[in-house]
Order: sequence, then C-alpha cells, then structure tokens
Amino acid sequence: MTTVDMVAWPEEDAARYRAAGYWRGETYPELLERMAATFGDRVAVVDDDRRLSYRELAEEAGRAARGLRDLGLSAGDRVLVQLPNRAEFLVLWFGLLNLGAIPVHAQPGHRRSEMIHLARLSEAATYVVPDVVAQFDYRELAAEVSAESPWLKHVIVVGDPGTTGFTDYEDVIADPSADPVKNPADASDMALLLLSGGSTGRPKLIPRTHDDYQYNGRVVADVLGYDKDTVYLAALPVAFNYTMNCPGVLGTLERGGKVVLAENPDPGYCFDLIEQEGVTATAINPQLAPLWLEEAAATDVDLSTLRVMQIGSSRLADDVARQMIDGFGCTIVQAFGMSEGLHCVTRLDDPVEIVSTTQGKPVSPDDEVRVVDENDADVPDGEVGELLTKGPYTMCGYYRAPEHNEKSFLDGFYRSGDLVRRLPSGHLIVMGRTKEQIQRGGEKIAAPEVEGHLQAHPGISSVALMPEPDAVLGERTVAFVVPAGPQAPTRADLAAYLAERGLAAYKTPDEVRVLDEMPLTPVGKMDKNVLAALLDGGVE
Repeated sequence: MTTVDMVAWPEEDAARYRAAGYWRGETYPELLERMAATFGDRVAVVDDDRRLSYRELAEEAGRAARGLRDLGLSAGDRVLVQLPNRAEFLVLWFGLLNLGAIPVHAQPGHRRSEMIHLARLSEAATYVVPDVVAQFDYRELAAEVSAESPWLKHVIVVGDPGTTGFTDYEDVIADPSADPVKNPADASDMALLLLSGGSTGRPKLIPRTHDDYQYNGRVVADVLGYDKDTVYLAALPVAFNYTMNCPGVLGTLERGGKVVLAENPDPGYCFDLIEQEGVTATAINPQLAPLWLEEAAATDVDLSTLRVMQIGSSRLADDVARQMIDGFGCTIVQAFGMSEGLHCVTRLDDPVEIVSTTQGKPVSPDDEVRVVDENDADVPDGEVGELLTKGPYTMCGYYRAPEHNEKSFLDGFYRSGDLVRRLPSGHLIVMGRTKEQIQRGGEKIAAPEVEGHLQAHPGISSVALMPEPDAVLGERTVAFVVPAGPQAPTRADLAAYLAERGLAAYKTPDEVRVLDEMPLTPVGKMDKNVLAALLDGGVE
C-alpha cells in the first residue's frame, strides 16, 4: 500500500532506527497474529460486558476486516472511530488495520463542529459511533456529519442503529466463514491518525506508522516494567494516545497482559475494577488526581495490587503530586508527552523530589531534545525555553497540512509549543505554552476556535479567551467579553450557545468577565498581555 499525505522520516534516520532495533518491520496485523499464537487463551480485554482472549480478539478482528471489506472499504480508506471504552473499539481498530484502512481517533466528547471538520479533513469513508452514551444520541450526530461530508458512505453503529438506515455493527462481523483478508500494509505505512489540538483553532491529524507507533508503546512499557502479569486499567478514553499507547492498551497487549476498559474514570467505579481484576497499572490526568486521592482515603476497597500510576496529559501541581505519593501505596509516575511523539516519564526509582516537581525525561535513548529561546538558540539547562524534539516515534509532519509543517519544524525538530526547563539529569519541568492553546483538565482548547464562535454571539462585541492557573484543571478558561448591548451574556448563555453550534462541552468558558473595551496593541491587535495582567490583578 502506498502511503500518501504523510511526511516520511529522512532515510538516514530511518536506517538508524531500524539498525538500532527500534523499528522491527512488523505491522499491527502481524503483531496481533503473533500475540494470538503466543498468548492464546490468556485474557486480553475486559469491559463491563465482555471478556476476550487474545485468540478471540484476533478472530473477531479478522471478521471485522472481512465485514468492512464486504461493505466496500479498502486499503487506505480513512475511518472515523468515535467509540467509548468498549471491546468493540479494539476489535474494529485491529480489523481496520487488517484491511489496511486507517482509523482516525475521534474523542467521545467531540460534537458537530469538530466531527464535520475531521470528516472533511480526513475525507473519511466511514464513521463508527455508539448508539446512546450518557443520554447523548450519537446517531443524531452522525446524521448531521453525514449531511456535511460528501466522502462519507457508511455509518456503523455499535448498538441499536435505530431507524436511520445506518449499518449495525453486528451485521459487519456476522459472517465468520467469509474469505480472509490479506493484509496489504508495510510497517512503514501510515497505520492511524491521531488528533492534536492546535493554535489555529482546528484539530490537526497526526500520522503514525506501524513501526514508530509500536516502538512508542514498547519503549514506555520497558521503562515502566510492564510484562505478561500487567493488568492495565484504561480509565481515560482509549482514543487518547496517552491511554492507547503510552504504554497503555497497546503496550500492555504487546507484553501479554490484560487490559481493563473502564466505562468512566469515576474513582469509586474504577477502584472496584482494580479490586475485581487485580489491576497493577493505570494512568489518569491531573484533574482526576484530587478526586482519586479523596476516594482512596475513604474507601475500604483493596487497592493492594496497584503498582504504578501514571499522571499526565497536563502539568500536575507539585503539592498534589506529593499528596498522591503519600496517599497511594504504589509508585507515582509523572508523564508528559504529545500525540505527535515524544513521551517523558519519571522513573520507578526516581527520588520523591524529582517525581513531585518534574514531568519526567524522554523514554528513548534516541529522543533528541532541544530547549531554545525566541531566536531558536539553545538555552542552558535550568533556563526556560521552547521544547523542540525529534526521534524514532516523533512525526515528521502533520497530515495534509503543509502550511502548518512549515511553521512546526526546525531542521527536522518538531516545535512542541511547550515552555520547559531542563535539569542536568534530563528531566523536564513544564512551564507553560507558547501557543494560544489552553490545557484544561487534559483537554486541549484552541483559544482562536472558541473566540471565533463566541464572536458570532449577538450579545458580544469583542471577546478573548484566556487561561488561568487552576489547582484541579491545570488551567481554566476565562472569557473576557465586551458586550454588544446593555447586558452581557452569562456563562450559562454561552454554554447553551456553544452547544447549539456543535462544540464540545469542555470548550465552554469556566468564567465570564465583562470589559468596557478590549485592550489593543498599537497596531490594533488584541493585547493579551494586558488581559493576562488583568487575570493576575483582577478586573476592576
């Protein structure tokens, strides 16, 4: 299969990664076949309704591949997958890769605005959704997306397809006797597309190959000591790169461990799963940390099997990190990374001071890191600068985004947009962002996107969305609003308005502050430095 719309690694780098054994030339279908042969009847995946062995996972994925082929899908087709933490996610994921099709990891919280954009950008041929989750009907969303995307030929519903004319997932995998699918992929081909929040206000797509993505999960699993006895609890959405492969679901399966898919991250529910399934490892975000800590102090559930808990996706406050270290009888690991590639973790034997104050160091010996000033000159250890990185699992370019790639890379290094301090030990301390992107509770919010929607509100003359530090969320959002009339819209008004426009709920501003006029720079641009100062000192 020919890979298109993906920027490849320079051949010199690719040859070095192969020679080092990072890239093994194995596709995910080949990996699944090997896992089924090696681990057979060992339990691979558990959700609230099902338990699948490695052999059963491979068999169902094969049936899914055949059913998708018979539906008309072929190698290279992009497929939007917007499913919660259910075994069907992994069955379909491996089934798509068996076929050579490319899953696009959509998040359960995305709504019309995000999904229409992703459908158009990826030119997806198929869209996979559940029926109803948490009282939200994804079939209605899929109908809206279908109406706006001419490439979308099929919608597959896991659950009741209703009267929509959509395809029932059970029909896709119904025929176990159909001719098997021959995997057409090469390990250097694009395997999947992940999402990245962007300062332009639109999610970008991140191509990952079989080679680099397998190494990503494998090297993090090495550092964190995952093995065949690992039982990993996927508490966060499995579509997140963090949950899927850092080392997450795929890193656990590659070792022969067991993956437990949690329906939601509620600590009471998750703690019961830890006791029932003997969970040894999990990963949460800073937003959940205080909630899990409070529950741990009050529960009588047995958590003694838990050995490693990663906390990442945004910066964890130092004091909360210390509380987590003291409050859980397991090793706390701080994590920092990006769907574009680089992943950092504190080590299992790092001292408490390092674990509580840093966000870890790169997992691969060939992760290259630069910390630069505004002129792209390297700064000494200890000074703040922008993080640039390249390596055997960091992409070389966004999918179908040449204009972004021009700005996002310097001499082969990816510009992360993160401001960090690097210690002599290599550990990084995340200081903030250079881009107009807000990290709220593990979700990335592009301020220009939300501002664009709010600016269209009839009651708003001018608006700016700003981040404010928050002990629980990492950052919360504050909308500075100049009203168009005598009465400014309230937060509840904006929440309803953004929902009507199809934005995810987490993009609603946490607070609205009213201004008489918007501060401007001498050239007439919005002066966000003044707004930042207002946040520090309050609005009169």
